[in-house]
Amino acid sequence: MKILAIEQDVAGVASEAYEPHLKAEAAHVWALIQQGVIREIYFQQDRSNAVLILECTDVKQARTVLDTLPLVEQGLIAFDVIPLKPYPGFARLFADQTENDQRRKP
Repeated sequence: MKILAIEQDVAGVASEAYEPHLKAEAAHVWALIQQGVIREIYFQQDRSNAVLILECTDVKQARTVLDTLPLVEQGLIAFDVIPLKPYPGFARLFADQTENDQRRKP
């Protein structure tokens, strides 16, 4: 299951609090990428909040994985976790064709 995780700031955290943990954070994210759990990672264009695409069995597993990140463990960041599903709308493009094909079969 694809999971969208959007970093949320934790109120009251000073910007200098992150620095001691950034190398460990990058190393842990890299390990999760190598394991195939984190598939993509970005920063939002207008602020430096991370946006991750994870591949997990469910939301619970995604939260468990995110909780292992050093910045989360230190209480410096949190994540909104959004389960995704495939977009089914393209089937509408072929519905009439499928019906026509069924009518043509003997």
